[in-house]
Amino acid sequence: MKDKIQNAMRNIPSMDKMLSMPWIGRYEAEIGRGSVKSVISGVLDDQRAKILKDPDTAFDIEKISAEAEKRLKRRACKSLRTAVNATGVVLYTNLGRARLAKEAVEAVTEVAENYSTLEYSPETGSRGHRNDHVEWLICRLTGAEAAIVVNNNAAAVILSLGALSKDREAIISRGELVEIGGSFRIPEIMALSGTRMVEIGTTNKTHLKDYEKAITEQTAMILKVHTSNFEVRGFTYSVPREELAALAHANGIVFMEDLGSGMLVKTGDPALSGDPTVSECIASGVDLVTFSGDKLLGGPQIGVIAGRAELVDRLRNYQLLRALRVDKMTLAAFEATLRLYLKGDTESIPTLRMINRDPEDMKKQAARLKRRLSALLAKTRLRSVSIDVVPVSDTVGGGAFPESRLPGYAVSLKLPELGSAGKLSEKLRQLTVPVITGAAEDRVLFHVRTLSEKDEKRILDGFKEMFSLDREKL
Repeated sequence: MKDKIQNAMRNIPSMDKMLSMPWIGRYEAEIGRGSVKSVISGVLDDQRAKILKDPDTAFDIEKISAEAEKRLKRRACKSLRTAVNATGVVLYTNLGRARLAKEAVEAVTEVAENYSTLEYSPETGSRGHRNDHVEWLICRLTGAEAAIVVNNNAAAVILSLGALSKDREAIISRGELVEIGGSFRIPEIMALSGTRMVEIGTTNKTHLKDYEKAITEQTAMILKVHTSNFEVRGFTYSVPREELAALAHANGIVFMEDLGSGMLVKTGDPALSGDPTVSECIASGVDLVTFSGDKLLGGPQIGVIAGRAELVDRLRNYQLLRALRVDKMTLAAFEATLRLYLKGDTESIPTLRMINRDPEDMKKQAARLKRRLSALLAKTRLRSVSIDVVPVSDTVGGGAFPESRLPGYAVSLKLPELGSAGKLSEKLRQLTVPVITGAAEDRVLFHVRTLSEKDEKRILDGFKEMFSLDREKL
């Protein structure tokens, strides 16, 4: 056995032999010779481990070389890169949620390339505050007295709870103890902030009297959490904001709401009319509202806290704030997005534009994409091509309007010679620019609601790339 292992080990190519491969040079140029050697060393170590486990393991220089090139190609490519969202999910969390408006992208580029007035006041020639760039805009658009921003909405909730209810109690309905992405749960957020949670009511029904009975000398706030990623229907009841505000203020405690998505304006779709805007919450008497910037608002990832000035000032002086502060590029994108709202130019915000798209316009786009795909596929040797324009149901995503169904259109594609819909979807995902699709009835679906003209070209280029790797289909 020992001799067999030694003989097999001798057949493993040396590092020098691997480094002499003709394709090595381009990877050394991308990631450096040291990194190339490290990756190859990992491949050779894996082969040695296989031999130790099974001396009869079959391998050759071509197989090892192919594995090394595969790993080097992955390391030489940017990991965070452009992808095509052809799923019809407007706020696809794993694909980066909201697409930024052109104006926001330009603002990011400008502050990234230059020095900026991030924390400098040209008027006084002294230090300024980064929050100043967006506070007035938030207040103007929501009716809040003051506002502050942090790096995401979970941070906004933790900061608010820590500053206002640490070592005290916060009352919350059992029906609002939600879990958001990544198993991040409201009870755990409250515990992390040092707040003692007081659960009241039931999953489906919580009444005003439940809140009244729970208030003690230790109560710091009533917390309302928007159930943005699920809905409870049927035999249900929750207390209106106005009544909770009146109860909180009568008892000298804070009424705070985690609104989640944070709409600044109503969408044009009547099917998406159930959720309140931030300004409606403020007008209802909510003392502090927390919400995200990269969901229905259509901006970058950011967490906003808006409401009463006295409470926001307490947050400004809470030490945790510095650990949660927002960088210059995020602030630039957010300010530019808010200014589009200020001008009433919501059509320039991609999230709102995609949600409000006209079905007939999408049908025309799908027909155009079908024609372009058909023309491309006709130039290949594929004998069986099935392509159609079909009606589909799209959705908002990002935890907003979980039951939303937006009528749209998609290009339905079936290429049996390339395998099942699952296999074709896999090929599309592995392109230089990944194309993420929907699927139904063993057909790949390209939902056009979330596709720009650039995306259509990327899809066509993706098929050209796919066929260049599979030349017998050309």
